[in-house]
Amino acid sequence: MNDITPFLPLSPATLHILIALASDDRHGYGIMQEVARQTKDQYKLGPGTLYDNLQKLLDQGLVEEVDRRDNEDPRRRFYRLATLGQRVVAAEIQRLEAVFRKVKTHLHAIKPKKA
Repeated sequence: MNDITPFLPLSPATLHILIALASDDRHGYGIMQEVARQTKDQYKLGPGTLYDNLQKLLDQGLVEEVDRRDNEDPRRRFYRLATLGQRVVAAEIQRLEAVFRKVKTHLHAIKPKKA
């Protein structure tokens, strides 16, 4: 798929899941821990939100399931960011950066009102 615009904008949960998978393959609990770590516990995913979103991401081809690692509990399923997922998260980051640049420009243009 070349057109990634149908995936954008990403929900906060989806964005955090994709970012958590950008650096390493992780199982569900590992994703929840990584999101909490990256956000300094400001954003926490519950199991329902996580697994509902993971299923959607798997169905869309943004995430793929990978073989479990050695010495891991065989019940754990590991996930990896797919190539399409990498493209989508990169596009979302660019989109958000553009939004932030625009807002910063507007904030600097606003002159404080005199009391």
